[in-house]
Amino acid sequence: MSARSKRPPLDRDRVLDAALALADAEGLEALSMRRVGKAVGVEAMSLYNHVANKEELLDGLVERFVSEVELPRADEGWRAGMWRRAASARAAFRRHPWALTLLESRRNPGPATLRYHDAVLGCMLRDGFSIELAGHAFALVDAFVFGFAVQEATLPFENGADLEDVAADVQAAMPVDDLPHLAAMIAYSLRPGYAFAAEFDYGLTLILDGLEQRLSRAG
Repeated sequence: MSARSKRPPLDRDRVLDAALALADAEGLEALSMRRVGKAVGVEAMSLYNHVANKEELLDGLVERFVSEVELPRADEGWRAGMWRRAASARAAFRRHPWALTLLESRRNPGPATLRYHDAVLGCMLRDGFSIELAGHAFALVDAFVFGFAVQEATLPFENGADLEDVAADVQAAMPVDDLPHLAAMIAYSLRPGYAFAAEFDYGLTLILDGLEQRLSRAG
C-alpha cells in the first residue's frame, strides 16, 4: 500500500489542522496555500475544495483559537466566568501567538466566535450588569489579556535564569546612581520567587475588583 493511500481523506479539518500546525511553528507569515498543501500531501489547488481561499483559511484558524477558550458557564457567577475565560485566553495565546495579530482583524465571525461573545456577555448580564457596563467590562478585560499576552510573547526572557542574565546586562550598562528607581525595580524582580507571570493574576484581580465596585454602585 502506498503512503498516499494510507492518508486519511482530505477534508476541511485536515486542512485547518495543517494550517494551525504551520502557524504555530513558523507564524502567519509562513502560511500559504502551497505550504498547507505540501503539509497534507496535495497540490494547493486541491485545498480549494475545502476552503474557498486564504481568507477563509484564516477565518477557520480564528475559529480554532476561540474554540480553545473556556466559555463562562451558566451556573457560575460573572466574576468566576470572566476570570476563567481570561486565564484560558491567555493560555491559548501562549500556545498560538499568531492569534495576537489575527483575532481582532477578521470581518466574518464564525459560530464559535459568536457563541464566545454571547457567553461572555451573558455571564455578566445574568448577574445584573447593564448592557453598557458589560460592554465596558468586555473591552477592558480583553485589552488587559491581549496586552499581557503581547508582553509575555515579546519579553527577552522565559525563566528566572534568563531574567537574571538580562538584568545583569542592564545593570552593567546603566548608571545606577542616576537611576535609583529603576535599580530598585530590577532588584525587586530578582528577589527569590519572583515571576512575571504572577502579574497577570494581580492585574486581573484589580480590574475585576473595580468592576465589582461599579456593579455594586449601579445596583
